[in-house]
Amino acid sequence: MTINGWIQIVFYCAIVIALVKPLGWYMTRVFNGERTFLWPVMQPVEGALYRVAGVDPARTYTLAMLFFHLGGFVILYAVMRLQAVLPFNPAGQPAVPADLSFNTATSFITNTNWQNYGGESTMSYLVQMLGLTHQNYLSAATGIVLAIALIRGFARHSARTVGNFWVDVTRCTLYVLLPICVPYALFLVWQGMPQTLGPYVDAMTLEGAKQTIGVGPVAADR
Repeated sequence: MTINGWIQIVFYCAIVIALVKPLGWYMTRVFNGERTFLWPVMQPVEGALYRVAGVDPARTYTLAMLFFHLGGFVILYAVMRLQAVLPFNPAGQPAVPADLSFNTATSFITNTNWQNYGGESTMSYLVQMLGLTHQNYLSAATGIVLAIALIRGFARHSARTVGNFWVDVTRCTLYVLLPICVPYALFLVWQGMPQTLGPYVDAMTLEGAKQTIGVGPVAADR
């Protein structure tokens, strides 16, 4: 381990420790349904999502989570298998093989994100946006809300429920993940990371060879 490596570890740990109290306080208010500084903007969106989705407060946490992930798996697997005929595929990527589609869908809905392929040379823009980036948010949100449900289970000894999965995952996405990820994606765009639906770029190397550079919605995926 180099000195620079130790400095990065210490710096990272210091940031995590510094965020524990303010972020923990904020997330407690979010998952308790209390008012936060984002409430005036996000609460109408949250309410509209519940009405459109027909959220059932009586549905059990476990069944809701399982159906949620089953639906996510089916959608992600389908868009990969059908990507050759779907839009936003400027490089003309063929359908992702069945075994790779199954492996990738399983990996992304469980938030392990194990990738056995070259992203921009295998997946179309639509698959990256609707499939992979979508699950980057939702699988992370699911992990967070299941931890919240576990904490509630320990704290509410006499309660008959640990909350509503749909409410928790919606609040996690609207109030926690999006406010962090959207500014960070804009920062990456400002720093020059590609965020486009335009075709791949062909460039000539110093040796005179042609090189195709994959672009696409990269900043949002990071």
